[in-house]
Amino acid sequence: MTSIVDGSVIIQTSVEAVPSTPSWFGEIILISKHLQKHGVLAKISEQVRFARKRFGRYDVIDFVAVLFGYAISGERTLEEFYQRLQPFAIPFMALFERDRVPSRSVLSRFLAALTQVPVEALRTHFLDDLLSRPLTHNKREGW
Repeated sequence: MTSIVDGSVIIQTSVEAVPSTPSWFGEIILISKHLQKHGVLAKISEQVRFARKRFGRYDVIDFVAVLFGYAISGERTLEEFYQRLQPFAIPFMALFERDRVPSRSVLSRFLAALTQVPVEALRTHFLDDLLSRPLTHNKREGW
């Protein structure tokens, strides 16, 4: 009988449950890095204001990050998104240069109080980002 043994492979098991990274997390990484690279996150943080008390230490960018995540995740409800995000909340918010996820109740109050002014400011920033680069690939100039 021949045995093939590779001493460099070590398998360990544990009875502790370890959550798997959500399948949509990679897409969030790509989008957040794109927004950082092109200065969109910085513009949102610096220029989009929402004059409202009782959001504590949260800024508009905190809510935008959560809404991006929820939209991309494909989770059926916001509650399911928050449950799936919970073990990865700190690294998720770090992608947007933030340190904590607003609770669902704070997000709900923010959305209920949202006015047209910050919505238009966000729309303008995203439209400017979209129009700042060509939408098609030009072989002569590269991308």
